[in-house]
Amino acid sequence: MRQSPRDTETSSRRISRRALVLGGLQTGMLGVLGWRMHQMQVDQADQYRLLADENRINMRLIAPARGLIYDRNGVALAENAQNYRIVIVREDAGDVDAAIARLKQLVDLDPDELERALREVERRSPFVPVTLTDQRAWEDVAEVAVNAPALPGITPDVGLTRNYPMGADFAHIVGYVGPVSDYDLDRMDDDDPLLQIPKFQIGKTGVENKLERDLRGKAGSKRIEVNAAGRVMRELGRDEGIPGSDLQLTIDSGLQNFTQARLSLGMSAAGVVMDVRNGDLLAIGSAPAFDPNKFVRGISSVDYSLLTDNIYRPLANKAVQGAYPPGSTFKMMVTLAALEAGEVTPDETIWCGGYTKVGNRRFHCWKRGGHGHVNLEESLQHSCDVYYFDLAQRVGIDRIAAMARRFGLGSHFDLPMSAVTAGIMPDKAWKTERYGQDWRVGDSLNAAIGQGYVLASPLQLAVMNARLASGTAIEPRLVKSEGGIETEVRGAVSLGLNENHLRMVRKGMYAVSNTRRGTGYGARIADDTMLMAGKSGTSQVRNITAAERARGVTSNADLPWERRDHALFVAFAPYENPRYAVSVVVEHGGGGSSVAGPIARDILLYALHGGLPPLESYPSYQRDEIRVMQESLPLRGAEGGEESSRA
Repeated sequence: MRQSPRDTETSSRRISRRALVLGGLQTGMLGVLGWRMHQMQVDQADQYRLLADENRINMRLIAPARGLIYDRNGVALAENAQNYRIVIVREDAGDVDAAIARLKQLVDLDPDELERALREVERRSPFVPVTLTDQRAWEDVAEVAVNAPALPGITPDVGLTRNYPMGADFAHIVGYVGPVSDYDLDRMDDDDPLLQIPKFQIGKTGVENKLERDLRGKAGSKRIEVNAAGRVMRELGRDEGIPGSDLQLTIDSGLQNFTQARLSLGMSAAGVVMDVRNGDLLAIGSAPAFDPNKFVRGISSVDYSLLTDNIYRPLANKAVQGAYPPGSTFKMMVTLAALEAGEVTPDETIWCGGYTKVGNRRFHCWKRGGHGHVNLEESLQHSCDVYYFDLAQRVGIDRIAAMARRFGLGSHFDLPMSAVTAGIMPDKAWKTERYGQDWRVGDSLNAAIGQGYVLASPLQLAVMNARLASGTAIEPRLVKSEGGIETEVRGAVSLGLNENHLRMVRKGMYAVSNTRRGTGYGARIADDTMLMAGKSGTSQVRNITAAERARGVTSNADLPWERRDHALFVAFAPYENPRYAVSVVVEHGGGGSSVAGPIARDILLYALHGGLPPLESYPSYQRDEIRVMQESLPLRGAEGGEESSRA
């Protein structure tokens, strides 16, 4: 419908009025904005320039609380302690030397520590806080806080540092943390910004190292407002991050303390206790040990030299890193291989005249005059070498090696510990690959008595022993739970062996410890409810020449320490219903039955009793000696505090 000329004129006048009103409003608003901009940029420019210079917003990382580590009963093994420190931020400090000079007027600074800190200041980004000194008293921190306006870029801070309340007892298991280094950064495939914080602590060895990422947690952050002098004006916001996961180990701290103390009497020794039912590692001892707390802040060169120069190697975890000829503790593997292959029967006897001759070479039994006729049980009871020389020739190394691997020898167990060795369980193919040589009969005879190329760790011997006792392929377990979640028990399935064969071997081990002619009879348990089955081993570390044999083999006591035989003993108890398996190796200790056997017996008794065993558990003629030994042991109190001697 067409509009009339009059309507069109009226509509045009309305639009013109609206446009004028809107245009006027826009012009007014632009005028106000222009006036305000002129006021801020010209009239108030100096004021806003001062505010911009005096107040800046900084983002700083917050290190999360490291996860705690406990034993199986909730006793703290690694905890976090408050650490008062003084830090500097280079971009806020301006003249770093002048700022530190003023700081030195307030607190004493160690010259070496300060020199290291100044190197860090130069290397790090200007906004990264660098610790000038830590582990300070509260009075020092308060002094710096009060004088903050005169100390640009220097602020007091409080953080967490690692502490190991059990000291040396868990040094080889838990390990220790230390300041992150360039070497750590080079070898780690980790872009976590926390690692760029100077003196940030990371795991260096043991569980602390192997489970580093789980224990470390995730970084938090905070936004702070600082003025031109570097003084923190206020905190604007904070994100605490995610603490690391807490770990609970399978280790029993009381048993670990006793094991460590008992092993220390052997100078250089290692021992492992394992629950045969679920694979829990209850104690992993290596003596001598060291105080891990000395490494947390960076150990001194003097203290470190004392450790590295010690011939007993306190830094090495012999229980999992050490690989030793297992000696006669290996004979159970040869026995089972022969039984499963049908190469021997329990009642068959083999004549031992003191040696076996292969070609032009004699392989000697440890008993010079021989054992006469021995059967399977007697071969273990007396540890007759000639019996096993014979079995080795019948069975062959490949079948012996296959059996030994079923029991964990030559295997690498995936545990969160440093440098866990796989040992060596050789066979024909191994020698060809390793040396480019054929396997010889003499190699089999040496392997049959746990010598030659065969090497095993105390951990592997404990696993072997636990599998013998249980008849299952149980796997060792060190972490009981992580973050409150129980870890899996692995391998508790049958080994697939004839149970009668296992029973025969256990019976032979029982005879070792509980018959008068058994090699381990002197280390027996007197309590009939806790009788153990065991096997001693003595492994040579030197060759005995024909001339020496002719004039008489030199006794260990007359040899330098490093040329003496290793002493070994493996055992499980109670015999009728096995619960614990133990292995002990005493480096250059001499006889396995006389040196390692009593240690293994004592450790087993502590595990069985859940504390220091009563004297009634020992043969009556040994009780006075045992009482003196127990009183001399540096054992911790019930709550893991200061060391104490208990009768």
